[in-house]
Amino acid sequence: MRGVEISLFAFFLVTAATCISFCEGNSNVLCIESERQSLLKFKQDLIDESNRLSSWVDGEDCCEWNGVSCNNLTGHVKGLHLGIPARFPRTVAEGKAYSRTQLKGKINPSLLDLEYLNSLDLSHNDFWGMHIPEFIGSLQSLTYLNLSGANFLGEVPHKLGNLSKLRYLDLGNPLLEAKTLRWVSGLSSLQYLDLREANLSIATDWLQVTSKLPSLVELHLSDCRLNNDTSPINVNHTSLAVLDLSHNLFTSVPTQIFRLGSLESIDLSNNFIEGVIPNNFQNLSSLKYLDLSQNPFSSSSIPSWLSNLNQLQFLGLSGVRLQGNFSSVIGNISSLTHLDLSRNQFKTIVPKSLESLCNLREMDLSRNGIDHAVSEIIKSLSKCSLDRLESLNLAFNKLSGHLTDQLGQFKSLECLDVSNNFLEGNISEIHFSNLARLRILSASSYNMLTFKPNPSWIPPFNCKSIELGNWQLGPQFPQWLQFQKNLTSLDISHSGISGVIPNWFWNLSTEFEYLNLSNNQLIGKISYLPVSWVVDFSSNKFTGPLPRVLPYLDCLFLSKNLFSGSLSNFLCNSSKSLSFLDIESNLLSGEIPDCWENMRYLYVLNLGNNNLTGKIPRSMGSLSQIMSLSLRNNSMFGEVPSTLQYLSHMSILDLGENQFTGNVAKWIGDELSSLMVLNLHSNNFQGYIPNQICAFQLLQVLDLGYNNISGVIPKCFSNLTAITRKNLDNKPSFHIQSLDISYSLHIGTLLVMKGREDEYDTILRLVTSIDLSVNSLTGEIPKELGNLNGLRSLNLSENLLTGRIPENIGNIEWLESLDLSMNRLLGEIPSSFSKLNFLNHLNLSNNNLSGQIPSSTQLQSFDKFSYTGNHLCGPPISKNCSPIFKTHNDTVGGSHEGRKGSKVNGLYVSMVVGFVMGFWGVVAPLFFIRSWRFAYYRKLEQIGDKLYVFWATVGM
Repeated sequence: MRGVEISLFAFFLVTAATCISFCEGNSNVLCIESERQSLLKFKQDLIDESNRLSSWVDGEDCCEWNGVSCNNLTGHVKGLHLGIPARFPRTVAEGKAYSRTQLKGKINPSLLDLEYLNSLDLSHNDFWGMHIPEFIGSLQSLTYLNLSGANFLGEVPHKLGNLSKLRYLDLGNPLLEAKTLRWVSGLSSLQYLDLREANLSIATDWLQVTSKLPSLVELHLSDCRLNNDTSPINVNHTSLAVLDLSHNLFTSVPTQIFRLGSLESIDLSNNFIEGVIPNNFQNLSSLKYLDLSQNPFSSSSIPSWLSNLNQLQFLGLSGVRLQGNFSSVIGNISSLTHLDLSRNQFKTIVPKSLESLCNLREMDLSRNGIDHAVSEIIKSLSKCSLDRLESLNLAFNKLSGHLTDQLGQFKSLECLDVSNNFLEGNISEIHFSNLARLRILSASSYNMLTFKPNPSWIPPFNCKSIELGNWQLGPQFPQWLQFQKNLTSLDISHSGISGVIPNWFWNLSTEFEYLNLSNNQLIGKISYLPVSWVVDFSSNKFTGPLPRVLPYLDCLFLSKNLFSGSLSNFLCNSSKSLSFLDIESNLLSGEIPDCWENMRYLYVLNLGNNNLTGKIPRSMGSLSQIMSLSLRNNSMFGEVPSTLQYLSHMSILDLGENQFTGNVAKWIGDELSSLMVLNLHSNNFQGYIPNQICAFQLLQVLDLGYNNISGVIPKCFSNLTAITRKNLDNKPSFHIQSLDISYSLHIGTLLVMKGREDEYDTILRLVTSIDLSVNSLTGEIPKELGNLNGLRSLNLSENLLTGRIPENIGNIEWLESLDLSMNRLLGEIPSSFSKLNFLNHLNLSNNNLSGQIPSSTQLQSFDKFSYTGNHLCGPPISKNCSPIFKTHNDTVGGSHEGRKGSKVNGLYVSMVVGFVMGFWGVVAPLFFIRSWRFAYYRKLEQIGDKLYVFWATVGM
């Protein structure tokens, strides 16, 4: 929402300065020769890449020079206006272009010769590394000084306090600091002071000093690192009308503010203010602008006292934790023109509370979760603000129902955003009948709306931005778009459009900023894309070679199409400013060209799922900013070049499903410390796993499966910090944003988990996986793997692993997928496996495991094929366990003491059984059968006689 500008004084000062520049510049009086020479000396020390000072030529009238104004009576130089408007470039190319317009170099003290100079504006140039020259404090005639945004650094010179005539001072620079503002007390005529972004954390006297400036009208101290000052200060301002303390470190509202009875504007947004919103604000009866947004207040509802501010025009309460019902208090503030209650937790709204806001021009209720019929909100707003409402933002709520025809009656509406709701139904031409001023139309995502106007319909509006993603607009390409001659941003993705893009579409704009036609059924060839920022044509059926693009394009997404041919012409003659390039899943062929030296701003490169061949070009090592590189599923070969070790910012490296050879390089672990995903799946890598891989602190996914790797599994895997944590906060995603649109991009990779291959992107931050399957690894499974508490998937299948399964594998409580099949493992399945409650894929088949399968809900739920090829028994396989196995495993999952107890019980049972068998097998027959008893004793006598003879013989 656009803010209300109360700063009339600043506006008049700037206007006056501009008027002087243009009105007095055409004077018949020539400038003073000495002042002309002073200006030429000043120019000599400046670097002017864009020739802004080309008119500054010796012998010419300096009063006619660009940026110079003179007194039309005396010819003395009065004003030097060399500032430029502030810009925030979105792309590298825009940044370079803007930088060329900035003056650089040094400020020559020859300005001291301009005795009558009363206005100096050097704002938003680039004097990087320079301190503010102290001699500026000697320009005694100055009434206007603007050095904002010019990259000055260091301490603000106290000599500026000598400028007693100064009325306007703007020093807003993030690299400046002031340990005290005592020097400001000498500026007795000052009416406007702006020190935004300067470091004033030590300047605790800021309020004490500024409160003594008798003429101060506006004070801007935004983003100055100010804290609460508990010292008692007597504040008695009579003139201060505008106070900006936003983006600071306040934890409570400075109480001295409530003594400033003349205040008309207060901005305390983006601080850390806690507690209830103070009701003292209601005593500031002149207040017209109040912004408390983005503070962690504990107020649960809109304060009722706000209705006492009967002059309030702007109310900003965005992100202050309000919840419950949208209060009727708002409806009592009939003076409101701008209302921002976005990013709160309102669930319901009483539409009637909007009916009395007759002066409302802008309203933002986005990102609340309001569950209501959108038609009732529009109907209530139409009661009183039908002719005035300019901007309506209801995005990211739970609004439902149909858009009412009354929407078309808001004839002043310029911006409408109802995106990310649950609207449905048909849209007709009537909905837009009187929206002639509409410039921004956003209704994408989740809405199930259909708009198929008459082919001859001519819209009354001429929009700058249209976002209708997920609307049903097809199957024909929307003909009404040909009348949108000012269009710079368009999203008609997922809209059921098919066929060829009509020729007139490419004539709509000489240069789009954002163009999204993804996820349709569009066909044909594209020769040229006149887009400067973001292009998304992914998931269509475009054919032919890759199109030419503007040299300063930032993001290009052409994945999942049928583009073919070589990459050489496209890449080597493409934009050098690309930060995102995704052309995976096409029919591209040939080798990757070796011309990456100039793409130093590339963050994401995805060339996967094509028919590319050859080796990885060494020049890819110059992609110093790359964060994600995917070459997967091509036919590339050779060793990974060592130049890739210089890609220190890389988070994802995916070379899977190629024919790369050589060892897994040690430098991967030594140099690529930011890696979160390393995927070398299905190649021909050999050798052993280097211990350097264990140095990764951020690694979440390690896939070395389907290679020829040998040796043992490193015990140091337990050092993989990100996998030892149960909660992961890292998220490999990127966010780009402009004034009118935002576009979130998530990068991901294909992973083999749970026995299948899936793509993980938006939830990649939650995935942790180790896949070493189908190699020639030997030795035992290291027990240290049991320390990987955050591991979700472990695949060691089809190796030559021996020994027992470590007992502590069962400690990996978040494990969802475990595959140890086709090894040479022996022994029993550890009883701790019964604790793996999240396990939904298990394969232990084709080993030498034995014993009973431990009892647990999870382990018995798997198919018998998870256990085949072993010597196991018990459910879910059909083989029953013998009593020994049953007895031994009766207490599976129990404690060590329980298992020991079961062995003792088994001994007692054996004793009893032995006694019974001995008694009934020997003693009982002798007792009951007479012939057995006589034979038994006769046999004993014969044995006795033989023993007697034996011992008698031995004795002789």
